[in-house]
Amino acid sequence: MFKGKKKKETVYDQATEERRKRIEKGSRAGKIISCVIICAFAILYLLGGSVYSLKENEYAVITTFGTPKIVEESGIHIKLPYIQRLARVPKTINGFSIGYDAESGESVDKESFMITRDYNFVNVDFYVEYRVTDPVKYLFSSENPVAILKNLTQSYIRDTIGLYDVDSVITTGKNEIQASIKDKIITRLDSEDIGIQLVNITIQDAEPPTQEVINAFKNVENAKQGKETSINRANQKRNEDIPAARAQVDETLKTAQAQAEERVNEAKGQTARLNELYAEYQKYPLITKQRMFYETMEDILPDMKIIIEKSNGTTQTMLPLESFIDSGALKGIGGGTGAGSTGALYGGGTAGNAATDSEGVDGDGDEDNE
Repeated sequence: MFKGKKKKETVYDQATEERRKRIEKGSRAGKIISCVIICAFAILYLLGGSVYSLKENEYAVITTFGTPKIVEESGIHIKLPYIQRLARVPKTINGFSIGYDAESGESVDKESFMITRDYNFVNVDFYVEYRVTDPVKYLFSSENPVAILKNLTQSYIRDTIGLYDVDSVITTGKNEIQASIKDKIITRLDSEDIGIQLVNITIQDAEPPTQEVINAFKNVENAKQGKETSINRANQKRNEDIPAARAQVDETLKTAQAQAEERVNEAKGQTARLNELYAEYQKYPLITKQRMFYETMEDILPDMKIIIEKSNGTTQTMLPLESFIDSGALKGIGGGTGAGSTGALYGGGTAGNAATDSEGVDGDGDEDNE
């Protein structure tokens, strides 16, 4: 009876031992697998910390024991994990707003509310654009270079706005104000040397703080636009009238020159005719005088009213002969051959005698000295 019981205990102990061995074996395998997994994660973590990708629009600054190095080439790069530290700096142009919230568009009065030279209040909004020129100085020369740029910008904005009157700030002086502020900031950033550069600063909006003042300035602006319109119209009218006046002046000058040339030529012709006549007169004085008298009569008599008087004691008869002028009765007078007609005009005698008597020359052709 005891022998059978002892045998059962021996079998039980063997089974327990085998089971224990299996458990120990499984435990060792699990530990190995866990170690492998942990090592794999560690390796992946180390590899992940040593490999990084760089985009085209950013710099990489690798710091090794406090010594920075700039990486500009885009792509995949490797660094020592935990020893080298990576910092990314954008290459692109960035910006921030002053006087309003760029996301919501709400006004920020403490930034936009300013006073002008003529002691008026105005709300002015700006937008500032900048870029990083030196990544190392951008990261290590100052704690927050963008905040420094914003503070400098606000300071120079208020200083510059205070030099202009409210009309210039709101209407005509915006470009000049922007250029002045930009020059001041650029000069200051060059002296600070914090690795950041101002690209541009723009006035987004400028208006008085109250609606009444806004309406007044709108009226002023409308008046200025009306003035510019009137000036432009006047200039247009002037540009149209001046060429017309110049053309008229040229036409008048040409007409005057033509008339002057015509009169000069006519005078020259008359002078030449008189010179020729004088030369003939020197050769034949009497004949020349007679011919001149006849030519003069030819010009005068056709336009005269001819009247024949007949006296008979106390009775006078007057007979107008205007109709005979039209019928050609006096044509013989102008030709020098109608002696009878001329005699009727002068009460008898020949045309030659009448002409000679009128000129103070007798019938024989000699001058009358009486």
